[in-house]
Amino acid sequence: MIASLGLAALWMAAALAALQLLAGGLALRGGNPTLAGLVRPAAAVQGLLALLAFAALVMVFWQTDLSVKLVAMNSHSAKPLLYKIAGAWGNHEGSMLLWVTIMGLAGGFVALIERRLPEPTMLATLAAQAFVSLGFYAFLLISSNPFERLSPAAPEGQGLNPLLQDPGLAFHPPTLYIGYVGLSIAFSFAVGALLTREVGPAFARAMRPWVLGAWLFLTIGITAGSYWAYYELGWGGWWFWDPVENASLMPWLAATALLHSASVLAARNALRAWTVMLGVVAFSMSMVGTFLVRSGILTSVHAFAVDPERGSFILGLLVLNIGAALLLFALRASSVTEGERFALASREGALVFNNVMLTGTLGIVLIGTLYPLVAEAMGLKVSVGPPYFNPMGAVFIVPMLVVLAVGPLLRWRRDSLGRVAKLLIVPGLLALGAGSWFAGSGFVHVLPVLGLALAAGLAVASFLPLLGRNLRTVKLPLWGMVVAHFGVAVALFGMAADSAFTTERLVAVRAGQTVEVGPWKVFLRDVVPVAGPNWTALQADMDASYKGGKSLDIHPQARSFWTPPQGTSESALLTRWNGQLYAVLGEQAEDGRWQLRLWWKPFVPMIWYGGLLIALGGALALLGRVASDLRRIFAREKIAYRRQRQGR
Repeated sequence: MIASLGLAALWMAAALAALQLLAGGLALRGGNPTLAGLVRPAAAVQGLLALLAFAALVMVFWQTDLSVKLVAMNSHSAKPLLYKIAGAWGNHEGSMLLWVTIMGLAGGFVALIERRLPEPTMLATLAAQAFVSLGFYAFLLISSNPFERLSPAAPEGQGLNPLLQDPGLAFHPPTLYIGYVGLSIAFSFAVGALLTREVGPAFARAMRPWVLGAWLFLTIGITAGSYWAYYELGWGGWWFWDPVENASLMPWLAATALLHSASVLAARNALRAWTVMLGVVAFSMSMVGTFLVRSGILTSVHAFAVDPERGSFILGLLVLNIGAALLLFALRASSVTEGERFALASREGALVFNNVMLTGTLGIVLIGTLYPLVAEAMGLKVSVGPPYFNPMGAVFIVPMLVVLAVGPLLRWRRDSLGRVAKLLIVPGLLALGAGSWFAGSGFVHVLPVLGLALAAGLAVASFLPLLGRNLRTVKLPLWGMVVAHFGVAVALFGMAADSAFTTERLVAVRAGQTVEVGPWKVFLRDVVPVAGPNWTALQADMDASYKGGKSLDIHPQARSFWTPPQGTSESALLTRWNGQLYAVLGEQAEDGRWQLRLWWKPFVPMIWYGGLLIALGGALALLGRVASDLRRIFAREKIAYRRQRQGR
């Protein structure tokens, strides 16, 4: 009954998306007020129906309704409740339903509250959003029905991938999807503005909160996903340049560039073409990521193993949506005027430079991600990893970080680099001193030394925009920029420190033996069996002491799940202010010794602390922008009310 209700709600939501598209398109062509009046209500109700469908899917997973094929394939009656619920989106069909639900709710929210743009532009925006949504509804209903039934019902479910049975699963995918959907809203605004030739500050102000929100959730999702992979997969790294990791990074890079362009257009009426083009590119990258994950062409712990036919469907959607938008941009590019001019030495100039660097980095990641797939299609096996991504990315990232320190200090329109140079003496000397000290200490790798030097300089430079200001009157967007840029410095320091200072030991020991790794001494007491709700494990009971200090317990595990049968490594982490001890239990050798893999990773938590600071900066900026917009709306309504009263 619940599954049937969910499927019916999904069909009705798709019908309303079609109505929204048709009514919006016809109203734009003919100016029919009756049709125009249908668009906003259709968008709002569509979002509610999509939410009802997703709630029904969560309910059938909660109840372990094994008459639903998706539940039987991805759940089990003995699975903990958290993973039963999270299993609703821990699979292909459920994650796509979550995607269209967030998209429907976002479109409905835009329809209900957005009143700043001319009505034709809003109609075009909502019609574009319906066009995108309709493709995903068709994908779900035709190719990936989440409510498909089994007759008879399965006697028991197959369970969820053990690697995904982690609290991170309940958090990581939804945040990424909110980010992807926020970029779909930005894409729809860009298409709507192109259709009505209204590319200007008002369009940028309407789009900016959605871009900022999307960027914020992408930042949180990528940070959480990186930490989940770090402790769950047991390989000791925080980023592997996995194609699906790259699929989440590419939209973030494009969204970062789009965010800065939209801010310049909103405030200074410049970068019009940049803003529209980046709106299309950012959503294109999220569609590329969707294709990579769901096409079956990748083998990854992150990827959904589905048949190529579904991948072809998504590829068709990608070509249709992005191809149509690029064609529209080509046809209307001449109508997108240049906007206000600015000097090279200006804040706008710095933002353009960094947009070029971000776009270059995006190109490097895109080529490195797609090239092995193209080569494999031609019968060649090619591996592209850190030896390519790290130095090639640094070509663009290093200059970008330098300009990141300088740009916020520049004035709008025109400035003097000599004036700014005086402010940068302290961070410049700090960066030079840090780089020289690390280089002179025997670190021969250039990139970690550069990273440590730039992190030191940027950490100080990020606070310079507050110099001479009354901190109590500083607006939230400025605080957001300062905190986010400081977060970049913190994360960069963690990345460089991990590369420069990590110590690793792979040993085979018996119970009662001690191993040293960096400043730590690790003593293996015993290896004992333990049991969980749907797994058993061998657990190493170990004592670890830092420089002869107090002993602390750590317990890495080698787990065996029975639904489905699969083994996983559960790493053990000990975190100090200056780094982490990371321990993984391996197999037992024939002579009775146990394999242990130990890392001492100085300052590695700074990577995720920095990511959280970047997200906090985005949240502060978003709160400030939303509060400013609300004040502007209330002021406009107040003026309108007074005029109405005076007219009486």
